[in-house]
Amino acid sequence: MKLLRIALLAIITFLSVGSLSYGQTRAELERRKAQLNKDIEMINSSLKKTSSDKKVTLKELNALKAQIRLREEKIKTINSEMRLLDGEINENMNNIRSLQAQLTQLKSDYAAMIRFAQKNQGAYSKLMYVFAAKDFNQAYKRLKYLQQFSEYRVKQAQYIEDTQTKLKGKVALLNKNKKEKDNLLSDQQKEKNTLGKAETSQSNVIKQLTSQEKKLRQDLSQKQRDAAQLDRAIRAAIEREIALAKKKAEEEARAAAAKARAEGKEAPAPSTSKSSSVLAATPEAAKLSASFVSNRGKLPWPVTNGVITESYGTQKIGNITKESNGWTIRTNANAPARAVFEGTVSRIVEIAGKNVVMIRHGEFFTIYQNLKTISVSSGQKVSTKQTIGTVGSDEDGVSEIHFELWKGMETQNPGSWLAN
Repeated sequence: MKLLRIALLAIITFLSVGSLSYGQTRAELERRKAQLNKDIEMINSSLKKTSSDKKVTLKELNALKAQIRLREEKIKTINSEMRLLDGEINENMNNIRSLQAQLTQLKSDYAAMIRFAQKNQGAYSKLMYVFAAKDFNQAYKRLKYLQQFSEYRVKQAQYIEDTQTKLKGKVALLNKNKKEKDNLLSDQQKEKNTLGKAETSQSNVIKQLTSQEKKLRQDLSQKQRDAAQLDRAIRAAIEREIALAKKKAEEEARAAAAKARAEGKEAPAPSTSKSSSVLAATPEAAKLSASFVSNRGKLPWPVTNGVITESYGTQKIGNITKESNGWTIRTNANAPARAVFEGTVSRIVEIAGKNVVMIRHGEFFTIYQNLKTISVSSGQKVSTKQTIGTVGSDEDGVSEIHFELWKGMETQNPGSWLAN
């Protein structure tokens, strides 16, 4: 029957209107925004400490830069949320229009059935319709048709009620989407206003610092001396590891050659490797190096919660530039420092009054500077995320850890290795 086909089509369409595929992405964006809010709150607390003195400092500038970066990222996250909401709103509006059209058609069909039933509602008319059949088989089919028609009227009424309920739900969801978008727009505007103020503060701090260029150069020179001292210590430690690895490889090669001669076989050719690849010469070191590489971009941070205040590479402040071999991460007071991957503690030293832990991962090394306490010892094997100490704080109560990652004698950008 035509009416039955229309109703079935309406029900199929009704059931096929599922939830949108934005849920997981929306949830991820919400989690990211919540984390950004925590980071912003932490950096704001840090800013209050560094700006309490009338004298501006590099730490205040770094905190402002970090705050600006976080707020910019939060605005981008809000924009992504609004794009998804716009998609949801459009989809829900289309669903509402479709359900309204279905409801109109269902009501029209139901009205036609009611009119037909009213015209033929008498028991006599139904009996005449059945007895007017040519034979018993046709009479039976007419009787079944009347029964099905009656049942279908009940089902059609239920279809209408279900469609109305679904329509109300979609309208409520649409109103919720619009309210969420209004809230996001308000949050976005608030962040833009705060961002503008932070950028103004940053400009003022840069002006004050550049006006005190002599003092700034002195401060940076001290930082660069500390960095150079750390660099020398790291390179010396890595060179020592390479020398030990070469010595071990040479001893193994001599033992293999002696064994070959004793067995009357040709001695294996000696290794000519002179690079840091000798750090991965043993099967264990090679496996650890390969595992480290396979986790590129997924390694955990050296602290559970932190904000980058100094990035890897060249940093420019006014007319002055400085180099950084790693990340400086501001974190909470007494935050636990943790190993980013399994390995062996290669060295523990004190540089410029700051404790440094160096961990070897095959041919890779990770460096953790500015630890107040250390809970590991040289030669100790550590696991991923194992606590190796606590982060130290300066006289202003600002807690920062300096983290570096090396492959042999070459520095690496932590941003390419740590999880985003």
